[in-house]
Order: sequence, then structure tokens, then C-alpha cells
Amino acid sequence: MRASSVLPAGTWDAAAEIDRVLIDFDRRHRRRILLRTEQGREVMLDLPQAVRLRDGDGLAVNGCVVRVCAKPEPLLEINAHDEGDLVRIAWHLGNRHLPVQLLGDCIRIRADHVIKEMVEGLGGHVDAVEAPFDPEPGAYAGGHDHHHHDD
Repeated sequence: MRASSVLPAGTWDAAAEIDRVLIDFDRRHRRRILLRTEQGREVMLDLPQAVRLRDGDGLAVNGCVVRVCAKPEPLLEINAHDEGDLVRIAWHLGNRHLPVQLLGDCIRIRADHVIKEMVEGLGGHVDAVEAPFDPEPGAYAGGHDHHHHDD
């Protein structure tokens, strides 16, 4: 099966879903990749340009849709007693060009013991969690993509 377009989450009809693929963060920014679905089918994603796949996006395959599911992976959830501390921690993370997921009162990053120690040194609290990682698009991905085509 070939998929040559990605349907953003929320724009496609769930009734068209025939299968799903679980993909971790590292493999969700691709132009060409062979994916294996939950039912064991192979889908060749072949796009004109690399796209950041997000949880709930659909891969269009012969009039049907294969749902993209973000695979849970080991993350650290960071919070702080004080909003100022959390902002300072976020700044240090950003300064290292780490992908971060902002969740209001906490920040998620990929599990990394060096960063964990740094965050605790800055007054943050760190909990290990297993969750899909869907970080902010931006700097670490090689710049913003401002080309949105409305077909």
C-alpha cells in the first residue's frame, strides 16, 4: 500500500479508518518511510516533502485512511513549585535545542539523566512517564514550515 498524502488530525472521516500505525517521535518526521501497520500490512509513505506526523493524522491509502498513533515512549515530566522556576527551566531546555512538549503546568522531554540532574539543580521536580511525545514544532526541526496548501 502506498500513501502519498497526509490528512491532518480532525480533517478526515473516522469511518474511513482501516488500520493504524504506531510511530515513535524519531520516525514521525519523514518524507519516505516503510511503515508496518498494527494488522501487519506494509504502507510506503512517499511524500513530496518531509512532514511532521502528529497523533491522529491519517495516511490516505486508496480512498481509505491509516491512522497515525504516537507511540508511548519514556519521557520525563517536569514541574516546578514556582512558575518563574518553570520558565527558567524551559529556557535552559530551549537553549539546548531539545524538543519539548508544553502541557500548561508541566513540560515533557525525552528521558535523559543528564537533563534530569540539570532540572533538579534548577529547582524542578521530575517524574518518569510513558506517554506519546508530541513536542512543539519549531527550532529543533530545522525551521518552521510556512507552506500550508489548502486543496
